[in-house]
Amino acid sequence: MESYKLGSSEVLSSRLIYGCMRVVGDNSNKSRKKGKQALLTAIEQGYNHFDHADIYGGGECEILFAEVLKELSYDRNKIIITSKCGVRKKDNPYKNDPARYDLSKKYIIKSVEGSLKRLNTEYIDLLLLHRPDYLLHAEEVSGAFLELLNSGKVLNFGVSNFSPSQVSMLQSYCEQPLLVNQVEINIHNITSLTDGTLDQCQQLKITPQAWCPLGGVAYPAWGNTFTVEDEMRIKSEFDFQAKKYNTENWIIMLAWLLKHPAKILPIIGTTTPSRIKDAKQALDIHYSREDWYRLLEARQGYAVP
Repeated sequence: MESYKLGSSEVLSSRLIYGCMRVVGDNSNKSRKKGKQALLTAIEQGYNHFDHADIYGGGECEILFAEVLKELSYDRNKIIITSKCGVRKKDNPYKNDPARYDLSKKYIIKSVEGSLKRLNTEYIDLLLLHRPDYLLHAEEVSGAFLELLNSGKVLNFGVSNFSPSQVSMLQSYCEQPLLVNQVEINIHNITSLTDGTLDQCQQLKITPQAWCPLGGVAYPAWGNTFTVEDEMRIKSEFDFQAKKYNTENWIIMLAWLLKHPAKILPIIGTTTPSRIKDAKQALDIHYSREDWYRLLEARQGYAVP
């Protein structure tokens, strides 16, 4: 699979990232077996970048991933492990504690140490702050990054779901460049195209990663407010383009994201082996500028001015 450098670093990521959020499912033996097969397929298909978070599956997703690597005796240096921290669930650690964000230095370091143990690895290639903490102290975060870097526990840093102003503020305090901003991008949610996120990524050499890249195509996107008429119009254009490129609608969605000059890296989260494999078709589509704008027009319901 083709690869791209992450941000301003020399770290080479596969153009498609495999998202591990669903690999344990309901954590039954059947679900874990399915998740293992999904991970094996991703590795076989050339995905070298795996996206985790401390909260995925209550930590079980990281544990399952470590089990797969151990069973394969896979070379740790051949893969990129991303993990995220900062989201705390309700009743954690005490009953009646609210759901909240926590990007304090103490909690960042504690989260990383937990992920390292579950992943059975000495280092995390890329640590992302999962969501912006309204009580974030940038100097404290910078101190956490520096301590983790100097200890060798984390090699690179980035953010997730941060606005351009939040990225700028945090970067102004950090010695280490922020390599990634992971945000929701799909046909229903194009906020990153209009709020300056993708512009900033190009300006500062930050790699945008798209979570939920198939929202509105394979399944409903978060906060969907589209009408039935909207959905029919969008689907009609997807159908037309899928026929033109001899592929499926969801592959066109990936091609639409890949066309953007910010070099978006979509996160593929399916646990179906055939779809993990078929997602690579998007890399071979010579998607035109005209079709990109046709899909945008179908999404908006009107032509660009």
